[in-house]
Amino acid sequence: MSLLVVGLSHRSAPVSVLERASLSADAKVKLLHDTLAAEPATEATVLATCNRIELYADVDKFHAGVAELSTLLAQHSGVALEELTPYLYVHYEDRAVHHLFSVACGLDSMVVGEGQILGQIKDALALGQELHTAGRLINDLFQQALRVGKRAHSETGIDRAGQSLVTFGLEQLAVGTPVAEWAAGKRALVIGAGSMSSLAAATLARVGVAEIVVANRTADRADRLAEILVASGTGVAAAAIPMARVPDELTRVDVVVSCTGATGLVLTADDVLAAVSWGSAPDPAPQSPAEPEDRGSAPTPAPRSPAGLESADVVARLVAAAEGGRRLADAGAARTISAPVEDDGCPVGPDGRAALTGVDANSLELHGTWADQGEAAAQRQPRRSTRTQPHASSVRLALLDLAMPRDIDAAVHRIPGVRLVDIESLAEASADAPMAADVDAVRGIVAQEVAAFGAAQRAAHITPTVVALRAMAAEVVAMEVARLDGRVPDLDERQRAEVTQTVRRVVDKLLHAPTVRVKQLASEPGGAGYAEALRELFDLDPQTVASVSRADAADPMNDDDPGRAS
Repeated sequence: MSLLVVGLSHRSAPVSVLERASLSADAKVKLLHDTLAAEPATEATVLATCNRIELYADVDKFHAGVAELSTLLAQHSGVALEELTPYLYVHYEDRAVHHLFSVACGLDSMVVGEGQILGQIKDALALGQELHTAGRLINDLFQQALRVGKRAHSETGIDRAGQSLVTFGLEQLAVGTPVAEWAAGKRALVIGAGSMSSLAAATLARVGVAEIVVANRTADRADRLAEILVASGTGVAAAAIPMARVPDELTRVDVVVSCTGATGLVLTADDVLAAVSWGSAPDPAPQSPAEPEDRGSAPTPAPRSPAGLESADVVARLVAAAEGGRRLADAGAARTISAPVEDDGCPVGPDGRAALTGVDANSLELHGTWADQGEAAAQRQPRRSTRTQPHASSVRLALLDLAMPRDIDAAVHRIPGVRLVDIESLAEASADAPMAADVDAVRGIVAQEVAAFGAAQRAAHITPTVVALRAMAAEVVAMEVARLDGRVPDLDERQRAEVTQTVRRVVDKLLHAPTVRVKQLASEPGGAGYAEALRELFDLDPQTVASVSRADAADPMNDDDPGRAS
């Protein structure tokens, strides 16, 4: 198998390039004809959707194939090759199979798990079959991709995982208020530009936030996501910022959604505390009409304490709220300091301000553990929006962490005015909450199916050699029977048939074990050399083997082929 895919998608190219590179029906036909006319390719088909254009081909030369397919894509899309090249990706052999199977399962879609892609893959296969550009490999590959996609949807919750996870998380942040009402007019920060972050951004735009800011370590991907949001028709304002500006944006936004591939924390408790304390005062004096509040202006930050907390007043407010364990458990989904609870024995004394000034992180963690003790035995309370409860602390910053491992420090839930929802708390809030486990399960299915497909293709590769070997053995039997007729002409038909059958059984028994074993060995990684070894050992005519291969290729739907992928 020498499968090659060259393409571009919403993950690699900006919307403007994808729009210009779209292929008409006629362009697809011409592209496939020209691909087969090119020297490196023997079969091909094209998968073209609003979010991707991918050309799949069986090639005999990798580098020549990449050059030729890239040139053809540029030629038929109308985008100059030098402009298109930076956005192209290339997958080869098993990685190409893995890519298509992932696409079929919806793992590579803007909305994780969406099922529309299966119909588009079916159309791509039908086009290749109609134009006779899809041979054995493309037929096997795309039919298997359809089966893998259907298996993923039937065996996992991938079709609802992406959308439900984001929606459920926003519902938890809204604390019982309709999400659209809660989100109206808010400013959101989305950290990350992958599939889940893109889905979160699209969901935020749909439910009515006023503005979305996207931060990502790769600036181009953040720019692409912002472009998609602006072009979505929801009316949301969107812009991309570098990761270095995230701390500044935290002081200006109401909602943060983070889902990156980082191995460490993206937002620490200090980052969040600094953001919500920016310009805060414990008891702000009423403003006169001549001095309206201007949230857009950046106030002067309060001096930081030695422990990294903001000001003594802010620390006092934190301690005053925490001393009584004032928090709403909300079934473990999120914690916001809100209602008094009787308790004593806190490791922080009544003179909390003095006790916590300069306190280290470990001591603060112990204090948090004490404050959480009352929640373990608490009854689940009805969800009520903090925005509609005059005696509850208002939520200054709502955080949704959809990353595994987590992006946001779990300790931020102890900061007054901060509400955190993450994967772990979503699981606690509802036993039926969709989890990233669905995505992991689909990835496992893809890995299994890629291995099985590769094994079947390697086994199929040796089939022509095995067929040629058995054909040669049949010729030898026929020649020896004919020679026997010349030496023993007096044999009657029954005797002659018995001798012929005996010789054939001997040959079949001698060939059975080697041919079965060589197919098993050929299906394993690195087993491609067994076909060549078989040809050398039995001195098989290469033309005979080639003729068997051509016969197989002429009938790609032959279900009798033992090497066919199931």
